Amino acid sequence: MKLLQGAALIALTTGLAGCMDNKIDKTVDRGIDSKHLSQLKAGIWIDPKGCDHWIIDDGAEGYLSQRLDKYGKPVCSGAAPPNTAIGPFKSGSAFPDPI
Repeated sequence: MKLLQGAALIALTTGLAGCMDNKIDKTVDRGIDSKHLSQLKAGIWIDPKGCDHWIIDDGAEGYLSQRLDKYGKPVCSGAAPPNTAIGPFKSGSAFPDPI
């Protein structure tokens, strides 16, 4: 019986792993007012260490990406105190924030 359960678990795991193989374009917002992320306006969130992260909030979803210089190092601009969000990161969407 345990051998049969083990085989079923392996088959299920293998089947689910195959579902994860599809590639999705992560630069496209697939929400209610879906559009390419370049059409939304980003702001900056300053992390606890003082480094910048690009943020976008379209009302239903949020996006975050670390801000890097041309050498791939974090940008820590000092534009605001740590744990602060600045800029028009809630702009560019017609969908109101439900929270």
